[in-house]
Amino acid sequence: MNGFLLAAGSAASTAPSPLWFATRAGGTVALVLLTATVALGVAVGGRHAPRVVARFEITALHRNLAFLTLVFLAIHIVTAILDSFVHLGWWITLVPFTAGYRTLWLGLGTVAFDLLLAVALTSATSGLRLRFGQRRWKALHWLAYASWPVALFHAAGTGTDTRDTLQLALYLGCLGVVVLAVWWRLFRAGPGRAPARLTAALGTLVVPLALVGFLHAGPLAPGWSHRALGAAPVTDHQVRVAEVTR
Repeated sequence: MNGFLLAAGSAASTAPSPLWFATRAGGTVALVLLTATVALGVAVGGRHAPRVVARFEITALHRNLAFLTLVFLAIHIVTAILDSFVHLGWWITLVPFTAGYRTLWLGLGTVAFDLLLAVALTSATSGLRLRFGQRRWKALHWLAYASWPVALFHAAGTGTDTRDTLQLALYLGCLGVVVLAVWWRLFRAGPGRAPARLTAALGTLVVPLALVGFLHAGPLAPGWSHRALGAAPVTDHQVRVAEVTR
């Protein structure tokens, strides 16, 4: 009986907390919404005018998706910090690569958040947009697109459920949606702006190859739960949970 109680206590101590599930759910939904935001912005951006849906309706949908992305991203961040498993500080939300747990992969998440935050703050009011100027604001707005691959690698590298079939399919699905959006944009763009078109086309090759190579050598390879912890010292409890949730 005592042995059973000890085993049950040990299993409970290594089981993920409700905050862990909230963190993973919030992060997953945020990634899906960010993917939808980026894909919509890429596919219908530029001077091309959709024939079925009005431009203002697409703009409103794009803005609402971006807002929901920030909402679920906030849930993801707050629950991760409140979870006592890794004892993350609030500063890691703005200063990348300062966490003692999975430093690189959490740092990528911070970089993605900082890029999105810069876009959100400069897009909050029309007055700020006018101060920046339309050209500089558009250049800054591209940071939202740059944050997407960073967020994708953060999710795949940090997530202890990356090896799950459904989660892996979700990551690959997000990748496919954005790649298709870029190809559609290139298809209807017509001639001109060859350097930008070439860069976008190369991106649709480099990012998928990099992600597949990373998944093969990283999260899908044996021992990733230990290697992802980084060089920072971790407790035995963290190692056990990493093994249970890998």
